[in-house]
Amino acid sequence: MNLIRLIFLTFVLAMGTFNFAHAQLRIDITEGNLDPVPIAVVDFSSDRQDGQALGVEISEIIRADLERSGLFVSISPDKFQTTQTDLNYKPTFADWRVIKAEALLLGRVVIESPTRIRVEARLWDISSGEELAGIVFGTTPNQERRVAHKISDAIYEKLTGETGYFDSRIVFVSESGSKIEREKRLAIMDQDGANMMYLDTGRGMVLTPRFSPSSQRITYLSYESGKGHIYVYDIETGRRELLGNFPDMTFAPRFSPDGQSMILSLMRKGNSDLYAMDLSSRSTKRLTTSPAIDVSGSYSPDGEKIVFNSDRGGTPQLYVMNADGSSAKRISFGKGRYNSPVWSPRGDKIAFVKSRDGKFSIGVMNIDGSGERILAESYMYDVPTWSPNGRVIMFYQETRGEYGTSSLWSVDLTGRNLRKVSTPLGASDPAWSPLLP
Repeated sequence: MNLIRLIFLTFVLAMGTFNFAHAQLRIDITEGNLDPVPIAVVDFSSDRQDGQALGVEISEIIRADLERSGLFVSISPDKFQTTQTDLNYKPTFADWRVIKAEALLLGRVVIESPTRIRVEARLWDISSGEELAGIVFGTTPNQERRVAHKISDAIYEKLTGETGYFDSRIVFVSESGSKIEREKRLAIMDQDGANMMYLDTGRGMVLTPRFSPSSQRITYLSYESGKGHIYVYDIETGRRELLGNFPDMTFAPRFSPDGQSMILSLMRKGNSDLYAMDLSSRSTKRLTTSPAIDVSGSYSPDGEKIVFNSDRGGTPQLYVMNADGSSAKRISFGKGRYNSPVWSPRGDKIAFVKSRDGKFSIGVMNIDGSGERILAESYMYDVPTWSPNGRVIMFYQETRGEYGTSSLWSVDLTGRNLRKVSTPLGASDPAWSPLLP
C-alpha cells in the first residue's frame, strides 16, 4: 500500500546567485516581543488556465503558512496597487510601499507536460529594492501543496536565518465517541491539517504515535488484541511490524536520533523502568533500576542524553541521565508535578507539561533546568511535540465531561502565538515529523 509518495525532480534555492550586500530585511526571532512583518504574496501567474488555478492555490497556502507562524502578516490581495507580476522585471517598489509591505513574493507556474510542472518564485525586500531569493521547483502536478510549503520554508529561512517547518507532517490519534466508548485511530496529516488520512482500520485503540528520524516510520501502541503491543508502521509501504511480544505492560516508545534503537517503558511487578531496544537484534537493555516509576524517555538530538519523568523524589519530576542510564540528575524544581518531557531538536531546551492547582501548563526549560517559562496554561494540556526547527510546540487539550473532546493546539516559544489546529474529529497524542526529504 503506497500511502504517500512524493517525488521532487528538481529543487534549486538559488540564493547564491544574487547580491545580498544591501539587503536589509531580517526578522530577529530571538527577541521576546515581535511585530509581524507585512508580506505581499501575489497569486502566481501562468500562461495556461490550469496553471493559473495551481498558482492561486500555491499562493493561498504560502499566505496561510506564513500567517500561522505569527512572524508575518499576509497583506490581502485586494489591497494591492499593481497587477505587474512578471518575474523578468523588477517590481515597482513604490506601489508596495503604499500598502506598507516590507517583503514581496512573486511567482509563476509553467506547465511543461502533463506530468511535470515548474514553479518559480522571487522574494524581494521592498525597503532596499534587493532581491533576497530565487526559488525554482520541478515536480508533478499533484504536489502543489508540497511546493507551497517548501517555498514557505525558503522564505522563513531567508528572513529569520532559521530552518522552516512547513514541509512536515503530524501523526496523531483521531478520536470519536464518548469517553467511555471512545474510538481512537492512527491518523496523519500535513502540518497545516490538510491531506488527513487514517493509517489503521480502527480495530483497536491506539496511543502515543512517534516518528522515526527519517519521517517514514512510526512507532505506536495498539490494543487491538486487548493488550498493549508496540508496532512500527512504514508510511511508504503501509507495512506494519510487531516490535516484540513483551509479557508485561509496555508504553511510551520513542525512536533514538539515529533510528537504530528505541526507548520505552516496561512495567514489571508494579514498577516501571526505562529500557533501550536495539531494533536490529531486538535485544533490550535496562536503563533505570530505581523502585520509582520511570517513564516518558526522550533522547537529546545527539543521542548522548535522555530526559525522563520519575517520582523517585516523591512527586513526578524531570531528570536527565546519560544514554546508558548513568548519572541521573533532577532538573525540575518548580512548584507542581512535571510530566511528558521532550527534548528540542535544536538541543537547547526541553518541553514539558506541569500540573498545579487543577491547571495544566505547557512550558520549556533549558537542559539544566534553568530558565523555566510557561507558554500556555489551561485545563488538561498534554503531550508536547516540537516542530522540526524547535520554534513551535504542538500539544493537545481535553475538555471536561463524558462527551468532552480533544483538540490539537500549537504555540511558539514567545507564548504569544497560541492557535487551534483544525482536525475533522477530536485529536490527541500529536507527534511532529522532521522536515520531509
